[in-house]
Amino acid sequence: MRFIIKMLANGLAIWLTSMWLNGIHLQTDGSWQDTLLVVAVVAFIFTAVNAIVKPLVQIVSIVFYILTLGLFFLVVNALMLLLTSWVSSWFGIGLVVDGFLAAVLAALVISIISVIVTAILPSPKRATEVRR
Repeated sequence: MRFIIKMLANGLAIWLTSMWLNGIHLQTDGSWQDTLLVVAVVAFIFTAVNAIVKPLVQIVSIVFYILTLGLFFLVVNALMLLLTSWVSSWFGIGLVVDGFLAAVLAALVISIISVIVTAILPSPKRATEVRR
């Protein structure tokens, strides 16, 4: 259930970011059905990459997190976005990132939107705490 909530938050964040920033594009035919399908697939890939690859990268780069006082997370998030773009191109589903600087800016916007949406969406963990 937590994966699905993160996927919904990431999907909304990626879609909004692609509408607000020029360096991020979703390749769709313009119909809402195709846009929804592309956002769902990209959100699944992004959430899976963040769940599998990101913890490994964070462990390897712990020194950089310490040296930059945590700002290195923007670089890691940008790399995860670029990896998502690369993986999504395998399936012909388009998330296009124009460059590393666009990825860093998009990673910042996606992180902020994702945190806000995750706070708004119901969480199974919070639901059990409320029942007590």
